[in-house]
Amino acid sequence: MSGRDKRHGISVTENGPPPDAAAALYVGHIMHQRMKPFGHRFRYRVFSLLVDLDRLEEAGSLSALFSVNRGNLVSFHEQDHAAAGSATLRAYADRLLAEAGLERAESILLVCYPRILGYVFNPLSVYHAYDGDGALVAMIYEVRNTFGERHSYVCPVGHGELSEGGLRQSCRKLFPVSPFVGMAARYHFRMLPPGEHIRWRILETDSDGPLLSATFSGRQVPLTTASLLGLTARIPFLTFKIIAGIHWEALKLLLKGARYFRRPMPPPEVSIHRPRSLADAPE
Repeated sequence: MSGRDKRHGISVTENGPPPDAAAALYVGHIMHQRMKPFGHRFRYRVFSLLVDLDRLEEAGSLSALFSVNRGNLVSFHEQDHAAAGSATLRAYADRLLAEAGLERAESILLVCYPRILGYVFNPLSVYHAYDGDGALVAMIYEVRNTFGERHSYVCPVGHGELSEGGLRQSCRKLFPVSPFVGMAARYHFRMLPPGEHIRWRILETDSDGPLLSATFSGRQVPLTTASLLGLTARIPFLTFKIIAGIHWEALKLLLKGARYFRRPMPPPEVSIHRPRSLADAPE
């Protein structure tokens, strides 16, 4: 793999460190593309929230329009992510990392959608765990479906998985998401950790090759009253749009004749995944 992300022209070093602020925004686009048995593609403009789990109180003071654990135009609530009974979201993330055999991270940054007017749906939330030297040591990929279920794939960063081109990880699919995609599949994550930009590419494959590709590409924007006003005006009802878009695209897939898979029983809410050989991972 080259020292640069060829698709976007940004290396890890060029992208720089994570934001210094307790919270920041990433503005960009999501794209989903189905490769078989027929093509289907959509692209939406979105913005995501990055929060430092150790600085939530500070994050809540960045703008009069943004709050933590209480209502506002834009807000973040720990209960949207933490398991029932967890004292804090940081304590919950610490527990997941400890189950993977990792020491307590120096910092954990979560990238997700915020609540807009009290509503949120997060198909994917991503935790980035860093050690005392600022090195990325683990990822937690928290996935939700529209049936109210969720699953967290805990993935320690293995030797050779992080390079100048970004992070490359892979794990077996365990959790049902779309009723039009079966369970005999594997996820391949290609992630540029948060800096000036953020890049996510998740390729889902089955025994015959690539099946579905999902990407998020965004640039960092400070979380201020002005930025929140501008974004909520340009992308109104962001989180309502996400859930409506999911159902709209599902209807189009149904009309195209997509096969419907019966939803299996969900697995336990957490799974631990060890690094596999990069030689086994597709480009």
